[in-house]
Amino acid sequence: MPKFFEMMTALINATIYTGEEKLTDKVLLLKDGKINALINAGDIPADADIIDCKGHNLAAGLIDLQIYGAGGKLFGGVPTEEALERMENTLLSEGCTGFMATVATNSDDVVLQAITSAKAYRKRAKGNFLGLHLEGPYLNAKRKGAHPEKYIKKATLAEVKSWVDQAEGEIKIITIAAELQDREIIDYLNSQGIIVSNGHSDASFEEASGFFNKGVHAATHLFNAMPQMHHRNPGLIPAIFEQKPFTSVVADGIHVSFPMIRLAKRELDEKLFLITDAVTSSSEGAYPHVFTGDRYTMPDGTLSGSCLSMLKAVQNCVKEVGINLDEALRMASLYPAQLIKKDHLVGKIKAGYEANLILFDNEFNPLSVFLGGETHKMV
Repeated sequence: MPKFFEMMTALINATIYTGEEKLTDKVLLLKDGKINALINAGDIPADADIIDCKGHNLAAGLIDLQIYGAGGKLFGGVPTEEALERMENTLLSEGCTGFMATVATNSDDVVLQAITSAKAYRKRAKGNFLGLHLEGPYLNAKRKGAHPEKYIKKATLAEVKSWVDQAEGEIKIITIAAELQDREIIDYLNSQGIIVSNGHSDASFEEASGFFNKGVHAATHLFNAMPQMHHRNPGLIPAIFEQKPFTSVVADGIHVSFPMIRLAKRELDEKLFLITDAVTSSSEGAYPHVFTGDRYTMPDGTLSGSCLSMLKAVQNCVKEVGINLDEALRMASLYPAQLIKKDHLVGKIKAGYEANLILFDNEFNPLSVFLGGETHKMV
């Protein structure tokens, strides 16, 4: 794979979506794995290595904060190093330059195996593995979705501390049903810099209004595994719309219909971000996902994960929801970066940022993917 070392690299003839504006007349300079500058074509250094983007679209690499597996290996069910590697390589080929490997509600042994695998894989990760997202097991069984009820439980401070200590920084996000957890759990997770997201929750409007932005700073997969809105019992969703925590959505038209994504975008604006919630076929462990042509289900037909890629989610937002491409890209890069407090490094094409980039055509096919100092895909 080509690497950018001391040589300045110039990406020419691209429509550049910087995360702040759309540029059609600039050249992007990369050096030492970083974005060096945006310049005029006439100012390209004479010794620069030239990559012709042939009029295609260039944007900051995409970031998926909730994905369970890819490439035929379900990390969320059998969390091995091999599954992480398969996921990392598959996602890179799709233009995803940052991801959080997600473990859904499972046995304690599986959670500990995920922690062990993440720490071991960190030593050889390519750079887009951001850490772990634990979705459960501290959820509300009333809103369990595809999560096995036998593993759902209330958090104890001793257990949470044990997992955090063993993870040594690898746990970055945890989804809980905040209405069922003691305040000391939320306070402790915040003290450790772990993002607390509310999901698989039956919280009332009043309960949710009391914890959003007061230790709980995100909401997991909007509309899914939460009570529907009712005119006499508003519930969780109107509280999300009012409090405006960072909120993820699965934009496949199956988990959430496109008109409802349009509504959510109007209400949440820059706080709505994209995830895939993607899985892969599996016959092992607690999550035997079955692919049915356009979605995954459990054997009993319960809707489980998606078959989205992040770029397909962007495409759906543009083509089906009516969101401008530059804004849809921000939903897949800048806003996730803001939630995890890495927006000073990734999520934009700006001098000093990591050279994590995706080049794609107008049909939303990924052509080239850059991660730091390497090109991981070139068509």
